Amino acid sequence: MAFYLFKRLLLIIPTLFGIMLINFAIVQIVPGGPVEQMIAQMTGTAVESTARFSGGGEGETLEFSNENLSVNESKYRGAQGLDPDIIEEIEKMYGMDKPAYERFFKMLKDYLTFDFGESFFRDQKVTTLVIDKMPVSISLGLWTTLLVYLVSIPLGIRKAIKDGSKFDIVSSSIVTIGYAIPNFLFAVILIVFFAGGRFYDIFPLRGLFSENFDELNLLQKILDYFWHLALPLTAMLVSGFAGLTFLTKNSFLDQVNQQYVITARSKGLSEKKVLYGHVFRNAMLIVIAGFPSAFIGILFSSSLFIEVIFSLDGLGLLGYEAALTRDYPVIFATLYFFSLLGLIMGIIGDFMYSIIDPRIDFESR
Repeated sequence: MAFYLFKRLLLIIPTLFGIMLINFAIVQIVPGGPVEQMIAQMTGTAVESTARFSGGGEGETLEFSNENLSVNESKYRGAQGLDPDIIEEIEKMYGMDKPAYERFFKMLKDYLTFDFGESFFRDQKVTTLVIDKMPVSISLGLWTTLLVYLVSIPLGIRKAIKDGSKFDIVSSSIVTIGYAIPNFLFAVILIVFFAGGRFYDIFPLRGLFSENFDELNLLQKILDYFWHLALPLTAMLVSGFAGLTFLTKNSFLDQVNQQYVITARSKGLSEKKVLYGHVFRNAMLIVIAGFPSAFIGILFSSSLFIEVIFSLDGLGLLGYEAALTRDYPVIFATLYFFSLLGLIMGIIGDFMYSIIDPRIDFESR
């Protein structure tokens, strides 16, 4: 197993390289880069005599006045009327004066030492931004994953026991309908009904804490935290039950038909002891071992829309705002972080398989 884990760790390097290369190439052809974003800001405030913009991650400041404006042809949209020297200064400030391949390999070299540089438009280190936003996203993803498991596993077991019954059919219909509703659409519905939309104003609309959070005692802080989490978690949970519920059910049904179950029943063991004493461990193998991957999947697929809709200041909202402003250091840093975390969690999932069931030997495969 150790050699298998070592090989998987080595495979992270080419996988990460491919992910970063493909996304870097795509970004180069997408219009509206940081230089164009800065030009848009400058031309939008050109009526003023002087404007100052910071960027480049080193506290650099660019000044221009109306005397610097001139008519010229430029490769950047909206740059007509700006002095070429100003455009060159902006390119240098954001590192866009270098060829794409140089910027790509410099980025990889920095990322190997976890040096993500500074945000173009926030005047903060990217590492600081990610660390500040990480607790919100991890909190949202972790609670969602735990609640999905707590509901889906008992429900899946019950459906397996009652396979083909009215309960199985009705619950399958409800779970499937919930899965078919996009979480962002359900979030909007929740806001309309319970967050001051048109009916009730029970839950807060934004943030994870109240303004007076620091003044509350411990119990009040816990209640306030979950009060703010109620709607976001509900929106993420509705579409998260289906996959794990049906996986649990099918795992149980597959094990129930095995020879060891028939033998256990022939010995006179009760159905409860057969199910929870023999079937449960084998049926739960794939479910429990998939926890890391499920957590990453929920974090990836759900956090972005939910954080944007409920104004939760996490990694999803950070990445969304960075994409709008073409803040490349933040975009690629969050991509690198999520990709690396996903690959590591995949390895941990395989390791958990071998821990739960020693009969599984990935190395021999």
